[in-house]
Amino acid sequence: MTRARTLTFGQAVNEALRIAMETDPDVILLGEDVAGGGARTGADVDEMGGVLGTTRGLVKAFPDRVLDTPISEMGLIGTAVGAAATGLRPVAELMFIDFLGTCLDPLLNQAAKLRYMFGGKARVPLTVRTVTGAGMQAAAQHSQSLYWITAGIPGLKTVIPATPHDAKGLLLAAIRDDDPVIFCEPKSLLFAAGEVPEGDYEVPIGKARLAREGSDVSLIGMGATVRMCEQAAEQLARDGISAEVLDLRSLAPLDEEAILATLEKTGRVVVVDEATPRCGIASDVAALCVDRGFDFLNAPVRRVTAPHAPVPFSKTLEDAYMPSAAKIVAAVRDPR
Repeated sequence: MTRARTLTFGQAVNEALRIAMETDPDVILLGEDVAGGGARTGADVDEMGGVLGTTRGLVKAFPDRVLDTPISEMGLIGTAVGAAATGLRPVAELMFIDFLGTCLDPLLNQAAKLRYMFGGKARVPLTVRTVTGAGMQAAAQHSQSLYWITAGIPGLKTVIPATPHDAKGLLLAAIRDDDPVIFCEPKSLLFAAGEVPEGDYEVPIGKARLAREGSDVSLIGMGATVRMCEQAAEQLARDGISAEVLDLRSLAPLDEEAILATLEKTGRVVVVDEATPRCGIASDVAALCVDRGFDFLNAPVRRVTAPHAPVPFSKTLEDAYMPSAAKIVAAVRDPR
């Protein structure tokens, strides 16, 4: 029987990378400071392990496959796309998803399109790991949740785990997928702990997770907002309101059937997203519920998101900016 241990989200990511590299010699890791820029062999190797130390220790185990890159996101992602197209399985660490704007073309016009343009004969088995979200006072240029951009690009897959268990399993699935996958790591979860099985396992891309069963209202979250939904469900339960919690896990492809199934069960939906409201995942899920699930709705779909504004640096303002369990409870109780 597989034994489960308690690991943090970041430790689960590190373990997934180690297993992927042990089981497939074509897996390489590229990024800024993933090895630290120091000596490449022996005891003097600098194990910085990326901006948050997530990959620490891997360069000693795989000195020829953990590669520092210059501080150029365009160069990093362009190199990774080329490596994937020529037979390797690169994992590129884009420090923050905020830097997506500096390297979008290789993803938008190359990685996402090559398989389609070559009639399925080309593969781009690329994984881009990137940190998302607010909550650590990293200010407006290092706190965004821009996964709605990559989820909206045909040919790219986008996933965002909410637990250490799913972080490990989804990352292994992403690395072994023959299509490019954007793997989002909510920074507020990186040190959160949970049970993680030993050994090799995968969590399928494109399948949501029912985190809590309920009958009165469906709370739909992703990444860090799943725990907020669970906290709101606990508060609502004390007042006799049974809330179901659905963890999307995969934003592209989106598990539309799971969304419609929970809507049909409860008749009410609140979607919770760290991103801004315009053109976001919450809006997409709300549109799906109206378009394909209108007959199931007993009340308007509610969205709990950040406001349409940059993320503030001040802790007080950042706390007010982000979704919360209290805001979710208020949306459930909204009489409209």
